[in-house]
Amino acid sequence: MKKYSMESVVGIFVVIGLLCVGYMTVKLGKVSLFGDDYYSLYARFSSVSGLRVDSPIEINGIEAGRVAQLSIDPEKQVALVELKIKKGIEVYDDAIASIKTSGLIGDKFVKIDPGGGGDILKPGGTITETTSPLDIEDLISKYVFGDITKGDKKDTK
Repeated sequence: MKKYSMESVVGIFVVIGLLCVGYMTVKLGKVSLFGDDYYSLYARFSSVSGLRVDSPIEINGIEAGRVAQLSIDPEKQVALVELKIKKGIEVYDDAIASIKTSGLIGDKFVKIDPGGGGDILKPGGTITETTSPLDIEDLISKYVFGDITKGDKKDTK
């Protein structure tokens, strides 16, 4: 009889351990089983250089979501970014989305100026005003090789 009680205790501990491992897998994997706390918005950029899936989205300096997907819009031939925004955060149709760099050479993130003068974007809506990232390498090469012009001086030979 004691043999069966020891096996039962070990079995219970194994089941509890497996439940804990499953819970941690779901939590650390950022998988939502019982509904989503985010809604999707889209933004089109001419370039998303350096932006990655799971990059942060900031509104007024506070993290408001993550980049869910990067793809190419086949009709307009531009980069299409799916943004997952936390529910409860309102973004208006006059919002501006920009790709910024945290620090001098840090990771890229999406900064959204939420607007406020128009209608609230519904889930699946598109932010129409966007600004692509500044290409530092391109600017440095133009400066080094003298391609930057000073002012609007025209060559009038």
